[in-house]
Amino acid sequence: MIDESVLLESRTLRGSVLERTDVLDRVKALSLLPDGMHVTTAMVATYFGVGLEAVKSLVKDHRAELEANGYRLLTGEELRSFKALSGIPSRTRSLALFSRRAVLNLAMLLRYSEVARQVRVYLLDMEYLARTQPVDNSAPTDVVSLDDRIDQRISHVLGKTVVPMFNALIETSGEHRRELVALRAGVLRIERRLQQHHARLQRLENRRRK
Repeated sequence: MIDESVLLESRTLRGSVLERTDVLDRVKALSLLPDGMHVTTAMVATYFGVGLEAVKSLVKDHRAELEANGYRLLTGEELRSFKALSGIPSRTRSLALFSRRAVLNLAMLLRYSEVARQVRVYLLDMEYLARTQPVDNSAPTDVVSLDDRIDQRISHVLGKTVVPMFNALIETSGEHRRELVALRAGVLRIERRLQQHHARLQRLENRRRK
């Protein structure tokens, strides 16, 4: 297994695990600002159990890397807008903010923090498990020929779909046939009544002529 200290030296390796920000809360709950996205320098120092100067020193040495992962220094109008939105009553002229990703980045840079060390160990343990998880490539023991599989599939389709469909059609045809017979009988009855009515009209007409 890779020693956790390699994360301190390799920016490439740090970048490969920066998506796993969930690890932060697995090791220790990370309190966020009211916006639910950022923490201040003081909050970062509290989380890792180190002094403010330790965090500021790392920011100075690795600013480009941290900025690429969400570190920002707010000033002027941007700071005033953020204070108004987040409800921070600070009178400071500048405010450093860290995203969760930037905090995780710091965890892989802080040498003398037990919390940071635990985060690094957790990250590498998860990576190790992901890479060493066995893959089941074993061939099936019960090998069935292609023809047998096709025959089984056709039998399944016939038994489950085609046959029931034909049964339903036969039943439906029987019901329709009975309905047609009944309709035909009704038509014949109407036809006979019309013929009888026509015969009566003819008799009446003949009587008038006489």
